[in-house]
Amino acid sequence: MSVEWNLVPKDDIRAQWAGLYVTINPIGSIVMNRVTYERLGAPAAFHIMFDKVNSRIGLKPTALSMKHAYRPCTQGRRGAKVVRANRLLKEYGIKIPDTLEFHDVEIDPDGMLIADLRTARVSSKAHSQRRKNTDLKPA
Repeated sequence: MSVEWNLVPKDDIRAQWAGLYVTINPIGSIVMNRVTYERLGAPAAFHIMFDKVNSRIGLKPTALSMKHAYRPCTQGRRGAKVVRANRLLKEYGIKIPDTLEFHDVEIDPDGMLIADLRTARVSSKAHSQRRKNTDLKPA
């Protein structure tokens, strides 16, 4: 039997923050972690695209001076970015019942982030945050 061991390198980034992570909530806020934003080239703005046939959302990096450009806002201490895309939900009649996490998000060769609504699932992280916040509120 042949054995070939390969070392898995470790760095200072926790595994949960090392990969692409994107969610969308019921009000249309698309949140991406810092790693995702940096892999997109840390753009000043995005064009929000929608593939109606395949129910896919695209975020295409662009200059802030371009028409229809959406500026990402910083959220939290870890450098997450939020793109407010409520208009996307209104224009295409998209109903998001709860915060959805895109598990198969990808960046295409043109540098556009593609998130498929058909394979998105309710985010367990968002649910745990909501439970924490509601547990703290007085009855």
